[in-house]
Amino acid sequence: MNFLDQPRQVWVTAFAAVIAFMGIGLVDPILLSIAEGLHATPSQVTLLFSSYLGVQVLAMLFTGAASARFGAKRTLVVGLALIVAATLLCALAGTIGQLVGLRAVWGLGNAFFIATALSVIVGAATGGQKGAILLYEAALGLGLSVGPLLGALLGSVSWRAPFLGTAVLMLIAFVLCSVFLDADRPTHRVGLLDPLKALRHPGLLRTALGSALYTAAFFAVLAWSPFVLRWSAVGIGLVFFGWGACVAVSSVWLAPRFADLLGERRATIVAVLAFAALMLVMAVPDKALLVVAVIVSGLVSGLLNTLFTSTAMSVSPAPRPVASAGYNFLRWLGGAAAATFVSHLAQPFVVAAVCCVLAACLLAIGREEDAPVTDEAVLVGEELVG
Repeated sequence: MNFLDQPRQVWVTAFAAVIAFMGIGLVDPILLSIAEGLHATPSQVTLLFSSYLGVQVLAMLFTGAASARFGAKRTLVVGLALIVAATLLCALAGTIGQLVGLRAVWGLGNAFFIATALSVIVGAATGGQKGAILLYEAALGLGLSVGPLLGALLGSVSWRAPFLGTAVLMLIAFVLCSVFLDADRPTHRVGLLDPLKALRHPGLLRTALGSALYTAAFFAVLAWSPFVLRWSAVGIGLVFFGWGACVAVSSVWLAPRFADLLGERRATIVAVLAFAALMLVMAVPDKALLVVAVIVSGLVSGLLNTLFTSTAMSVSPAPRPVASAGYNFLRWLGGAAAATFVSHLAQPFVVAAVCCVLAACLLAIGREEDAPVTDEAVLVGEELVG
């Protein structure tokens, strides 16, 4: 696949996705600064992840219905508008409670954007579904790498500056999507419960649950590492920039080769067990070892992000927006749970390792229903929904 040979709306959506995904790691380098500036405890500060992800998870159930009723472009634009408003108000927050509440609004906007963006890219990209997913995961990796760096650089001025900077970037994405995305007419109706019904498919359910367990470990790294390191915003930002860069490189270049070598399911099992091993390394009380493990974990995360998403989008005959919404609902639910409880655990990284082992077990019991579904079968599913 030639990554440069894509329709305009694919690149516009991918750019907006980079900015949207920046929001996940943006607060990572400034967690300590926010705690000091707003006199908050670690458990209060980690709520910035859990409120963001918790609302995003619940709203994921409505994204398919919204996209079907109002069209993908309108759904994307509304999501971006909510993010712009939330990030701007985050910069003005006076208490940790206000900041947590505004992060929830941010998560709502992200929900309408993320799942819809995936289906837009998959539907419009040249090179087939696998190439489109690589683009989507590349946007995720790039956003995850740039977010912490932006948060660190602007956070060295004030913890409010990263939110203001993100608001400006999201406004640019909002304008680009409003102007350059093609208006679309939905061709089928999607019910509010369709994403949950799609999870009745054994293959999709196992994939989504496995991804939720892995994502819980993923967010244990994001939410807890800064409190273990206790470095400056710039120091933590550089660590997570290296981590995010590894995510981007691995998701695009390593994941397809790994899948071709071992097969998609077997590659995912090997990668998630490797992530479990890295979690145990992070549990060792050594900051230098933690930094190395965090950065290396980015390579494994890149593999898993692409492998899980690729499987989820092809394992069932459900329409792609519906499968995406159901999958992302469980995927990010794991992240929300981890962000909420990580500060209350005695050994967060050990628990994360256990989650990864459980994910590997779920994937290992897969049966014939987990075989990839052809594009023709997906189209038949869309016609049946209609």
